[in-house]
Amino acid sequence: MTAVTPITTGRRPPAGVSRSRRGRAGWVFVGPFMAVFALVFLAPIAYSLYLSFFRDQLVGGTSFVGLDNFQRAFEDEQFWAAVGRVLLFLVVQVPVMLGLALLIALALDSGRLYGKSFFRIAVFLPYAVPAVVATLMWGFIYGTRFGLVGNINEALGVSLPDPLSPSLVLASIGNIVTWEFIGYNMLIFYSALRVVPKSLYEAAEIDGAGEWRVITAVKIPAIRGALVIATIFSVIGSFQLFNEPSILQSLAPNAITTYFTPNLYTFTLSFSGRQQNYAATVSLVMGVVTMIIAYAVQLRGMRKEA
Repeated sequence: MTAVTPITTGRRPPAGVSRSRRGRAGWVFVGPFMAVFALVFLAPIAYSLYLSFFRDQLVGGTSFVGLDNFQRAFEDEQFWAAVGRVLLFLVVQVPVMLGLALLIALALDSGRLYGKSFFRIAVFLPYAVPAVVATLMWGFIYGTRFGLVGNINEALGVSLPDPLSPSLVLASIGNIVTWEFIGYNMLIFYSALRVVPKSLYEAAEIDGAGEWRVITAVKIPAIRGALVIATIFSVIGSFQLFNEPSILQSLAPNAITTYFTPNLYTFTLSFSGRQQNYAATVSLVMGVVTMIIAYAVQLRGMRKEA
């Protein structure tokens, strides 16, 4: 008997043609995102960089000044005072906020908290409040003449410290930001805790580990990636601080200056001082500073994880 060879009706396309089609299909899906990314992210950075090389003068109009704006930024005491202020805010507020969020997430994950669903929603609810509304609400609470602090002073005959005084206003802003974002970070940590392998808990139970030992040796190391991500987001958010001081400035003009934070300083330069070129320069310098610190935090977290 002779073997019958099957007849194929189609031809296999050349490898190069198939690879080319796959490449075009990939760009069809990625293309819209790349276009939007270039339009809303790369183009503003390029335009800011372009503006930073010029200066608009009353006499002579716009002129090319090279790196003079960057030299001015590095010598600007108001700018670096604003950077130092947000660095202090970052060092104090971020650990407090993330620590409280982690404690709440651990309490929810323990299974011993009564009314866990209600408590989880209640903690997360402030994140749904717009930052402008939250700041206005807390601003009226802080008021010594018309707010809660003033009512307490009048009712009890005491004199509580003014939360909007120059010495306390940064802590008051930190309280607002913590109230706003503690639920967001809690949700990140709680979601990470829910996917920790049960085998780790079983192994810890066999070894006779207590609850505290399980937390320090199993839970926290298992969610280290979530901790790093939340820390990076918080670092970037601290350097972007704008809404809270901008809104509270009308309530505490003597405590919140026009250069209270880098973003507020940039806004003032651009829209009040008509110094768009220098404002673009400050924005670029601040972006580089934020990127360096966020990258350092990421490297630190990855090193610990390794």
